[in-house]
Amino acid sequence: MENYSEDSIKTLDWKEHIRKRPGMYIGKLGDGTAQDDGIYILIKEVLDNSIDEYMMGFGKKIDIKQTDTQISIRDYGRGIPLGKVLDVVSKMNTGAKYDSSVFKKSVGLNGVGIKAVNALSNSFVITAFRDGQAKKIAFSEGNLTNESDINTTKEENGTLVIFSPDEKLFTNYKFEPEFIETMLRNYVYLNSGLKINFNNKQFFSKNGLLDLLNENMSSEAVYPIIHLLGTDIEIAMTHGNQYGEEYYSFVNGQHTSQGGSHLLAFREALVKTIRDFYKKDFDFSDVRTSVVAAISIKVEEPLFESQTKTKLGSKNMSPNGISVRQFIFDFVTKELDNYLHKNQETAKLLLTKIQESEKERKAISGIQKLAKDRAKKVSLHNKKLRDCDIHFNTNKDRSLESTIFITEGDSASGSITKSRDVNTQAVFSLKGKPLNTYGLTKKIVYENEEFNLLQAALNIEDGIENIRYNKVVIATDADVDGMHIRLLLITFFLNFFPDLIKNKHLYILQTPLFRVRNKQKTIYCYNEEEKLAALNELGKNPEITRFKGLGEISPDEFQHFIGKDIRLDPVILKKEDQVTEMLEFYMGKNTPDRQDFIIENLVIEEDIL
Repeated sequence: MENYSEDSIKTLDWKEHIRKRPGMYIGKLGDGTAQDDGIYILIKEVLDNSIDEYMMGFGKKIDIKQTDTQISIRDYGRGIPLGKVLDVVSKMNTGAKYDSSVFKKSVGLNGVGIKAVNALSNSFVITAFRDGQAKKIAFSEGNLTNESDINTTKEENGTLVIFSPDEKLFTNYKFEPEFIETMLRNYVYLNSGLKINFNNKQFFSKNGLLDLLNENMSSEAVYPIIHLLGTDIEIAMTHGNQYGEEYYSFVNGQHTSQGGSHLLAFREALVKTIRDFYKKDFDFSDVRTSVVAAISIKVEEPLFESQTKTKLGSKNMSPNGISVRQFIFDFVTKELDNYLHKNQETAKLLLTKIQESEKERKAISGIQKLAKDRAKKVSLHNKKLRDCDIHFNTNKDRSLESTIFITEGDSASGSITKSRDVNTQAVFSLKGKPLNTYGLTKKIVYENEEFNLLQAALNIEDGIENIRYNKVVIATDADVDGMHIRLLLITFFLNFFPDLIKNKHLYILQTPLFRVRNKQKTIYCYNEEEKLAALNELGKNPEITRFKGLGEISPDEFQHFIGKDIRLDPVILKKEDQVTEMLEFYMGKNTPDRQDFIIENLVIEEDIL
């Protein structure tokens, strides 16, 4: 037994603690394939400081440049006081945001974020420009490498931060520009008038959350978007024709992707206001089905439930102020009620939409109840779903740490099940090809056993707010049948749960096509180029195996492909994607048009072996 003595007690300095426990500061590390991976949190932590400057009235633009491994962020705010630049980026709990007269409603309140970026980067350089003078300091892994004297400059006031995430921590990472662009769009929606230039592409919003909904809705609005503005609050809402609810929530310009007290209050207030306006006790689900809404509030000294600030925990608008819930209730019940009284045509269209949802809910209520009972009776944990232990060992929502693989066939699901990390990775087994759900109503979800059990396993029947897994991974063979299954599953999610894709939960698992090996070394190759490189590396007559399906990969091998070196391709919906038109063309009944498309784009390849 080891001796427990004074020597056992260790005190880590700030950078050592951050590097040993990065999850406390930026959530998970990741390799850039997920929107909430650490490399994007690092960008956000630097940007938050620039946004806070803009919110206080300083600097109307931000310039951002991204290469494969480096990010540069230049704002035109006041610039950090030159004598404090070193302290701000290397001393914990140092910053101006503890002084509420300087930063009243900022995002970064804990004085930690920029230090985490410094400590977790192999190169971190900050330059402050202030009143014709400049100060530049460089670090590596949080260690000071160079500090310049204060020099004169012709640069405008502001701050420039250039950093490269440490490849020892973020292994094989790469930036996904679409994830960065989504972040930047949210920043400009929340800060009307701010210009952000990203790799020569400009982001700007004139109408705030109204622009957000116009650019993100996947179906046509049932009625014109309702846009409500007040002191410290902005709301935009309408109803679409999709299933489920879609929400975008923000606090002090921070995208709270997991919602929180403000979103819960808005959803309650929406139902109450509509019930009162129409003087009818609608079921809450009928009011909220197909709603698309965005809400932004500004709170003094907000409390978030994690360092990554994805869920608001604050109960009050300020330390001694009105509660968040009451503030939102007062605003919504007054302003939305006034809007509906003044816009009778919108009020009629909204009522019709609610009544249609009510009619459909009642039509499938019997089927829905039977389906729920069936899902409960089926032993998911032994039949369809091999869950992960993380959901059994804690009462907390641990979805951010878990993954579920959706696969087809006993052999494939068996290999993944045997090789997975049972703590955080679950497996759901499909039986054969799923149904093409395009053009079908949600009734089919409850009548079809596969989809009914899948939505029960994911816990998304009432929306994705309580989804049990952060990553939903489609794991199918890399052949025509596998591609078809992928397409059918993506169609299902687009049709009934589009926000699962919009919120970056859906992925495609990439598995190797080839195994190239000799007696000394084995190399797994994901494409023809990697195979050729392996052949060059291994020399004469290596053994080449072409994997024709997931079931051919042994569990011992599979663990290499779903472990720390897992390759995932995110399924991304871009704002220019016309979902309805895409589904109609690829999944609808326009057979001649689709046949012509296939013929025109047919590529015949030689056997790649």
